Amino acid sequence: MTPSRDTPSPLGEFLRARREQIGPEQAGLPDLGRRRVPGLRREELAMLAGVSVDYYVRLEQGRNDHPSAQVLDALARVLQLDVDSAAHLRALAEPPRPRRRSASRAAERANPVLVRALDALETQPAFVLGRYMDVLAVNPLMEALNDAFRVGNNIVRSLFLNPASHDLYPEWDKVAVETVASLRAAIGTDLDDPGFTQLVGELSVASDEFRQRWARHDVRPKSGGVKRMIHPMVGELELPYETLDLGSTPGQQLGIYSPEPGSISAERLAMLASLVADGAAR
Repeated sequence: MTPSRDTPSPLGEFLRARREQIGPEQAGLPDLGRRRVPGLRREELAMLAGVSVDYYVRLEQGRNDHPSAQVLDALARVLQLDVDSAAHLRALAEPPRPRRRSASRAAERANPVLVRALDALETQPAFVLGRYMDVLAVNPLMEALNDAFRVGNNIVRSLFLNPASHDLYPEWDKVAVETVASLRAAIGTDLDDPGFTQLVGELSVASDEFRQRWARHDVRPKSGGVKRMIHPMVGELELPYETLDLGSTPGQQLGIYSPEPGSISAERLAMLASLVADGAAR
């Protein structure tokens, strides 16, 4: 069934959201002053991408969901999409496939081998997340580092609905942008998955900050980086981390924090690990 003009397709929503984030000067056009709407106009984007205005309008309105590879490449170029966002654009334009039956969120379990491995990592915080960013497994040091990481918690919900997250992360806005982009990457094109729609719906109602970031349609798979934290017991920490996809359990990820050896953060994390061993940090 073809979407109506009043029900934009996922592809149309993505294009509109990304178009609104590209100003005329970014796209190489003269800025002629105040605009009533943010970003590029539809006709400007169509011109820069080399397609007719009517064709582009039909894309945004959901009346043409399957543009050619050449058109998608041109749109990605004009919208200045990175590799992950361009891949997401192409996936949204693919013909829909029969949706797999999603397991319930409660049914996700971490591999017992990984659970035992996490417990053996006494000096490095580590965790396993499910495809909805629920915490499936965590070692004691990770719990002591961030008490949102407890089995059964959802880290997106904790970040946006628990005010204490602002105290933990001095760069909270950066963490929020990365987390929402990672959630959208995890969803991919499976936008009618009941678990995701429930989570996104709940957060969109409860948090203006989440709703605004979700509307940007940023897409970035969770990989690695550096998190800055201010821990109430050991102070400020700068922790490089890496997340790895688990091939044996699709959709799940293993995450590990590992500070630079000899750094102040390594010393403070070792202090926290000692407190955990003594039972004082729980």
